[in-house]
Amino acid sequence: MDIGLVGLGKMGGNMRTRLRNGGVTVVGYDRNPDVSDVASLAELVEALPSPRVVWVMVPSGEITRATVTDLIELLGEGDVIVDGGNSRWTDDEKHAALAAEKSIGYIDCGVSGGVWGLENGYALMAGGTAEDIAKVQPAFDALRPEGESGFVHAGRVGAGHFSKMVHNGIEYAMMQAYAEGYELLEKVDIVDNVTAVFDSWREGTVVRSWLLDLLVKALEEDPGLSKIRGYAEDSGEGRWTVEAAIDNAVPMHTIAASLFARFTSRQDESPAMQAVAAMRNQFGGHAVRTEAPPGGDVSTQS
Repeated sequence: MDIGLVGLGKMGGNMRTRLRNGGVTVVGYDRNPDVSDVASLAELVEALPSPRVVWVMVPSGEITRATVTDLIELLGEGDVIVDGGNSRWTDDEKHAALAAEKSIGYIDCGVSGGVWGLENGYALMAGGTAEDIAKVQPAFDALRPEGESGFVHAGRVGAGHFSKMVHNGIEYAMMQAYAEGYELLEKVDIVDNVTAVFDSWREGTVVRSWLLDLLVKALEEDPGLSKIRGYAEDSGEGRWTVEAAIDNAVPMHTIAASLFARFTSRQDESPAMQAVAAMRNQFGGHAVRTEAPPGGDVSTQS
């Protein structure tokens, strides 16, 4: 398979490598010429055989909308656009309608795996028609973890990003639960080694998970998390999940509370939110705040 990949940052660059390792021919474009294979979107499209498939991995919002609009002008009948970023599912419906005017297929694909995806593979949740999914299936197979799991055709256009949105909402709640447990363990005098306690939960318990593994890794690298401020951003999906819950009258107490906890983290220092910030940095390479001098700028590190 040949595929175009737009956006070669932390996720996109690793995806290009994994695709190539899986036998997929990739033409990559990025505004950074040092990592780009071609100089423009037009050159990328020209380099692909028909039917052309172009996968977009750029920040959600206006950048994605502009990229998709430009691609619709460059592509033609039978080609397919895949939005693999963290777009809101309602945007997918609008983009798909615009693409359909030129008989261009459209797939939205939620991608989970962070900076570890190159080695471990990515969980992929796709929305679109069966015909369009089939055109991209070799790329899905190269990107997902080895074995039968890790990829789902979740439904029509929008279903992929909606599924990833709910995934991230659940992620918020899981991280918050670990983080609050961490704060309580740190607070009491009776527990001597909090890191070892978390490490003991990694095998045989019902709370074991990859997030727990990453929290232990963060604690081993920085005991007490003294180098990280308890400041955690939210990238949008948690808010959208809660909004969807409101629209559909679904009680979502835990996920809503974990979202509000992130807002709290921007006001007061909290050991629990230090743990959340540490986990986000571990799985996604998200920047963390390392200090907040009075009246000065806050430094960040990835």
